[in-house]
Amino acid sequence: MLIDRAMTFALSAAIASGATAAPATHVNASTIAAVRMIKTADGAQIRVIQAGKQGASPPLVLIPGWSTSADIWSRQIHVFAKDRRVISFDPRSQGESTKVVAGNTPETRAQDLHALLASLGAQRPVLVGWSQGVQDLAAYVEQYGTKDLAGIVLVDAPVSDGAAGIAASPQAAAAQFKMLGIYAAHQQDYLRGMFGAIISKPQPAGLVDGLVATGMKTPPSTGVAMLVADLFGTDRTGAIAKIDCPTLVIAAASSPELAVQQAMAKRIRGARFESVDDAAHAVFLDQPERFDALLGGFLAGLSDWQGSR
Repeated sequence: MLIDRAMTFALSAAIASGATAAPATHVNASTIAAVRMIKTADGAQIRVIQAGKQGASPPLVLIPGWSTSADIWSRQIHVFAKDRRVISFDPRSQGESTKVVAGNTPETRAQDLHALLASLGAQRPVLVGWSQGVQDLAAYVEQYGTKDLAGIVLVDAPVSDGAAGIAASPQAAAAQFKMLGIYAAHQQDYLRGMFGAIISKPQPAGLVDGLVATGMKTPPSTGVAMLVADLFGTDRTGAIAKIDCPTLVIAAASSPELAVQQAMAKRIRGARFESVDDAAHAVFLDQPERFDALLGGFLAGLSDWQGSR
């Protein structure tokens, strides 16, 4: 998951204090329709979870953040599979997908996503990207546009402005790079501290260990490269003006980049912006009922929204 620049200070405190938080639940086996591996163009195997069934409703595709897997969306997979097809996956070098030394960027992950959707026959999906997933969606829009999408949901991260962000906020960038050094040297402690910083509410018992274990499957050198590519590698803000489909932006009200996300939403024609109170970065874990209601309302209103455009 992409940690915003201001959050590095909270993360430092969490690591120093040994703070813990409960991790995401694993997908309920009774909900899963299929778990499979799909091969990418360069030979990487991507673990994919599908639940629910095909129907009139657009398929829902849930894109996880940095160092996490499809399982972090466990609740949403269970909830939304009741009336539609739901797809999630472990991005390359994360979870159970192949660990690769090349292509660990939003741009290549966008290509993986495009190929995955084609392989699964998921037509006109709604794409939901959280944290790093927001960068992946921006890269997707840059390469493929939005004409084949039913909608986009961007969750608690602004689209990165690349290296310009270093010049704009040098102290925050320096703090981010410092945290990367801690991650490279002390991966497990970093991950535990990170989840303590981005999840603020009690979760099902024993769960943080699952999230940490998943994060540990990504080699630290790869994780560092991914974050640098996410945050500073490419200016993807040009994708914002290219979004021409129903769009929802959901942000934690406490986000240090709340104003940036609000401004981003205003640049997307017809986009809706919603903030979630009393939640940290993982808003769908901290306030699942509120998040699910917002996403459910967005999905329910797609036909009316499209008819008004």
